[in-house]
Amino acid sequence: MNATLLHMDLATRILIVDDDAGIRTLISAFLDKHGYQTDVAGNPNEMREQMRRQRYDLIVLDVMMPGEDGLSALRQLQRGDGAPPVIMLSAVGTDIDRIVGLEMGAEDYLAKPCNPRELLARIRTVLRRREGTALGIAAHIVTMDAAEGLTRFAGWTIDLVGRTLADPAGDLVALSDAEFRLIRAFVEHPRRVLSRDQILDYSTGHESELYDRAIDVQVSRLRRKLASHEGGAELIRTVRNEGYMFVPVVTRG
Repeated sequence: MNATLLHMDLATRILIVDDDAGIRTLISAFLDKHGYQTDVAGNPNEMREQMRRQRYDLIVLDVMMPGEDGLSALRQLQRGDGAPPVIMLSAVGTDIDRIVGLEMGAEDYLAKPCNPRELLARIRTVLRRREGTALGIAAHIVTMDAAEGLTRFAGWTIDLVGRTLADPAGDLVALSDAEFRLIRAFVEHPRRVLSRDQILDYSTGHESELYDRAIDVQVSRLRRKLASHEGGAELIRTVRNEGYMFVPVVTRG
């Protein structure tokens, strides 16, 4: 492991929430061995108690727990500002469960039992996304006045290099990595109908494990965020039986 990655891992704290003590111990020991700092909780109440005492960079959250389940805990997490990214684990790995988890704000979703190495890879991917978004926001603040490389539409400004989006009032819109890649695909192909397959290709590449229903989920999440800001309610149009169209005129530079 190189020094940069080791430093990142040592500075990263992960909370593992699962009612199965054996799974908590297994995941915690595996992640500890790879340089992460981990804590464990047996239910959502313990999770919230831990979060009152400690800041976490990521939460691994089981779905099926007695009493309050993981989806309910995720919903409550999303109500707060600055919630850490969440990777859901579930013994029920159907498409519907994946869609519900993603729609509620989870960054990723794995079926149990999962290979600890796969979980480690997913954790690193999610953390890299978050780190990239944070660096992009910092870069945007420093270079706010530099017009070169910026793309504009309907009063909005997107920085494809800095990976930031600002509404017409100049306020930054917090987007997940998947949401940013989605709106980037739209602004790069404006005013034309894009099928779900095309959106998958433009936003995730051929190596993606996503599927067309997941695109509907991501579009829905992106729309809600855009609609909560000035002038964002009608930017993406659904074209029945065909896909989606990004409506505004896009200018660059």
